Amino acid sequence: MVPLALAAQPQKLKKPRAIVIFYADDLGYHDTSAYGCDKVPCPNLDRLASQGLVFSDAHSVSSVCTPSRYSLLTGTYAWRRQGMGILPGDAKLILPVKGEALTLPALMQRAGYRTAAMGKWHLGLGRGKQPTDWNKPVSPSPREVGFDESFIMAATGDRVPCVFIRNGEVVGGDPADPIRVNYEPNFRFPGELVAADLSPAELNKVMKPWGRSADKQHDKTIIDGISRIGHMQGGAKALWKDQDIADSINRAAADFIRRSAGKPIFLYFCTNDIHVPRDPHPRHRGKSQLGIRGDVTVQMDDSLGAVRAALAKAGYKPEETLFIFTSDNGPVISDGYLDGAQKECEGHNPAAPFSGGKYTLREGGTRMPFIVSWPGVVKPGESKALISQVDLARSLAALVGAKIPEGQMLDSENQLAALLGRDAQGRKELVEHNWGTTLALRSGSMKLMPRKGGGWELYDVEADPAEEHDLSAQQPQVVKKMQQRIREIKAQNGGTGLPMWGDK
Repeated sequence: MVPLALAAQPQKLKKPRAIVIFYADDLGYHDTSAYGCDKVPCPNLDRLASQGLVFSDAHSVSSVCTPSRYSLLTGTYAWRRQGMGILPGDAKLILPVKGEALTLPALMQRAGYRTAAMGKWHLGLGRGKQPTDWNKPVSPSPREVGFDESFIMAATGDRVPCVFIRNGEVVGGDPADPIRVNYEPNFRFPGELVAADLSPAELNKVMKPWGRSADKQHDKTIIDGISRIGHMQGGAKALWKDQDIADSINRAAADFIRRSAGKPIFLYFCTNDIHVPRDPHPRHRGKSQLGIRGDVTVQMDDSLGAVRAALAKAGYKPEETLFIFTSDNGPVISDGYLDGAQKECEGHNPAAPFSGGKYTLREGGTRMPFIVSWPGVVKPGESKALISQVDLARSLAALVGAKIPEGQMLDSENQLAALLGRDAQGRKELVEHNWGTTLALRSGSMKLMPRKGGGWELYDVEADPAEEHDLSAQQPQVVKKMQQRIREIKAQNGGTGLPMWGDK
């Protein structure tokens, strides 16, 4: 038998011609047939799972989107940065540009790969104190971060601006109809159609039944029959149609793959599904047993199939392609819209067998579906290895032989052996982060997290995946040891920008 340390050496592997990270949005551990949900058929994901390694203890860094994406692309915990949270649609770029620090795409460029970012971005665009001008090229954009090409949504589907941005420029922008965006409280553009201002009768005339807001955050500008977060005016020719978002992103990715045929590529593909607002294409409606939320999951699976088909058509053979499927954070059923999901998903725990989900420190907040496929290299099966998405930076660097400058990507670990199924353990410990100021620590199967109101909770998540039985009173020494370890981790690599709950 070849020792694991030798088996994981990158020089023993031929670099894949294509590396794809397929990043779903708000997809829970138990939301697809590949992870045991028989109410949502996902044949493309099932096929990928049958050909690859299915992980049961893989994690995003945070239980919300922006911090997870930041961590994946930088190899650095987002909670080390002050003010890291869910960004508004007009936020400035938070990623380092070339010359400031190395990012994963810039690293892949150094290794000879053509790089592309497709779909949801939500990491900010531009810099400076002035509001972003969407009517001219926005810089810095993904290009300055390390992506040769990009076709992105600035933030999320429920936030303005509701336009696609290709290589830093709005697609379909018209100088005669300039785009204006504003996130100030109580703001209104002259003549703007704002959901909060309309009567029920007026809403019936302009709103899709599933596009109505359930809170005061989502009740602003109405675009394509759906109320959004923030205010937008202009850009009529550039506005996306929600039912076509997935197909638009799929086409852009396929075009990049086609034009790159014969060259090594790194594709960071971020579907908008299954994030709200949920407005699946008509061909996907009614294809699941979980209503509109299940239907957009089917649509997500269709995008997965489209990307894999584009790779095959361009000549990227499966044995030449490292394909990683995962999600940015845990699931949520109702998240700002009256789309019927609460009723249609009654009895469905999208994070099962775990508790919690998006926004939480429970296992359901960061425990992600995670599948690695590389036929001929990665043996199909299951892995219980503990891994984090922050580790993709150093793991892929090891795979392609790229050097990481000293002092960068310090929170990332080289877990290539675990990703390839040659190490059954993975990380010894892992930090979990919610969207606020709290951290939890996994050490093996033990998990320590702050208790609301003070103190700590301790769980054995292997024996108690739903985190129902607090062991802190029975094992005070474990609590003390793990509490000290959290402090040590926070003090490493530049410390933390957040005043962490539980320090007192």
